[in-house]
Amino acid sequence: MTQTNIFKAAAAGAPLTNMISMYSLIYWNSGGTNQAIFEASQGRLTPGYWDNWDAFARNSPVYHIKKVQTPLLLLHNDKDGAVDFTQGIEYYNGLRRLNKPVVMITYRGENHGIAKLPNRKDYAVRMMEYFDYMLKGKPAPEWWSKGVNRLDMEKHLEIRAFEEAEEN
Repeated sequence: MTQTNIFKAAAAGAPLTNMISMYSLIYWNSGGTNQAIFEASQGRLTPGYWDNWDAFARNSPVYHIKKVQTPLLLLHNDKDGAVDFTQGIEYYNGLRRLNKPVVMITYRGENHGIAKLPNRKDYAVRMMEYFDYMLKGKPAPEWWSKGVNRLDMEKHLEIRAFEEAEEN
């Protein structure tokens, strides 16, 4: 979505958005650095960013943020041990500052994936509501159009779970 406008909507889970800042951070799930992942695993970018700046910047969505036009549903959990939570925050705040259509969902205490069943169910429903709105013309869900304050999220999740239980 930083390179094309062919998508009407997008969802990203725990995206690595700034390869330069992420390169030397800790991969908390193992205790090592991210450097090996960048150089030998998924990234395949060698050597380090200091000798390969253009490739690292070119592959970092945050450096192309002004081009974004596609609405984004961004998931990034606060205890992510694979992609540092600050990656999601940096991208989200940049998009918001540029008045781009974005909502960030964070499940407190969750790692790189969503382990807790209520959170998995909630995210599945939100994705459906989001894509129904963006792709099928259904009304915007209130959490998209008005947002939910992070401090109110737990109460919001309780209410949604209660409403879902009543429907079933």
